[in-house]
Amino acid sequence: MMRQDPKAIDDDPTQALRARGVRLGQQQGLRLQWLSRTFGPLVHCDERPSPGRGRTIVLLDPPTGAGAELLYGTLTSHDAVAIPFGENPAFDFLKSKLTAFGTVGTSADGPHELWWGGRDWPAPETAPATTMGVVSCHPTTVGDLHVYHLRRSLQRLGLPFDIEAIDCRPGERLSAADKADFVARMWQRHREPLLYVEADVMFQAAPGLPHLAGCDFAVHKWNGWEMSPRTLYFGRSKAAETMLTTWREIASTYPDVWDGYLIDQAWSAVTSQIALDTVWLPRSYHAVAGEAGVGNATIVHNLKPTNADLGPDPDFAEVARSPRRAGRVGALESLLVVRSKVKSGRGVTVILRDVEGSSARATADSIERLTSAFVADCGGFGRLELSLCSWAPEVRMARRAALLADNMVLEIVPGQELPADLFAATAASEAMRRPASFNAHRH
Repeated sequence: MMRQDPKAIDDDPTQALRARGVRLGQQQGLRLQWLSRTFGPLVHCDERPSPGRGRTIVLLDPPTGAGAELLYGTLTSHDAVAIPFGENPAFDFLKSKLTAFGTVGTSADGPHELWWGGRDWPAPETAPATTMGVVSCHPTTVGDLHVYHLRRSLQRLGLPFDIEAIDCRPGERLSAADKADFVARMWQRHREPLLYVEADVMFQAAPGLPHLAGCDFAVHKWNGWEMSPRTLYFGRSKAAETMLTTWREIASTYPDVWDGYLIDQAWSAVTSQIALDTVWLPRSYHAVAGEAGVGNATIVHNLKPTNADLGPDPDFAEVARSPRRAGRVGALESLLVVRSKVKSGRGVTVILRDVEGSSARATADSIERLTSAFVADCGGFGRLELSLCSWAPEVRMARRAALLADNMVLEIVPGQELPADLFAATAASEAMRRPASFNAHRH
């Protein structure tokens, strides 16, 4: 990033970064403004921090292994790192050394995923400006004694709450559909942001972090990759409502699937279509009773402190673990879904392959050109689905998923020259009635 007036960058980071070839959406720009106010002014990664001051380091190019180590060594708990091209796996190594704080999803206006993190979450200096409501539900068969500690802890902290008993089939636990329906009812009943927790938890402090961050959705990731449905935050935004609705629809369609996987799939679907502002809750929101350091936790869960509590399904989406650790969608999923104004059920999947061997800038430029081309002329397609693939196996999986969805398939590489009427030409090709592949000559 060019050395510019820090105040100008902080006031309008969207325009400042656009001058450097970074295309951000409105919500992503707002998040960068929040980072600059919370941690410190936006600076280049090689700028030295001022004594006693924090900074928000904007990273446009992935560092080498040694560079990542050097950058990490300069960070303090007052610093944040923002990666506007967070969808690119070239940044994964650096992310693995940092604590992920949050992401802002993609949209036609901002076709990249903004990732932000740091050494560790700083302690909030102020209380939430307004309250959030805590909601929870439990089977009618377990009785009120099951929620005794939850209720008492909320009363002690003076937090508003709504706890209900839910009917379910005899001898069974509440399903993901039961929980999603309950949260949806609570979202309609109340007007404040909601924090859903399992009934067997206890609060030790007021949960101010999600509200301070002003996000749409917040969740904790077990072991860095597996989303836990035990603590879920939903803001009052349209994006938050979309996340809740999507979770509810998926849960009702697959009622027997583990709820952790369903919330993961809902997040993946929503963050690829709208600028969903997600916060990754720290372990203090998912502490286990009896483990070391639990006295400083915000929420304590009644789980056994063993590896077995990392999820009931040891085979959970192994292919998605690496992307989730890096806070992004994987090759099997669409990084970006753009819907056109044309009322058509036909979709086109663009596979951007060989990403691992290309520069982050070239990949980002191709993403932006593809998105702009589709918005300008969709060729009659109802939607564009864009997937990033580093290796041939990922390409095969993405192609298979696209064909199962009956999408037309295009494969390109970063930096490849594309015709201005790419999608119109594709729609007019003789392979219109069956999945086809388009390979333009590389520039």
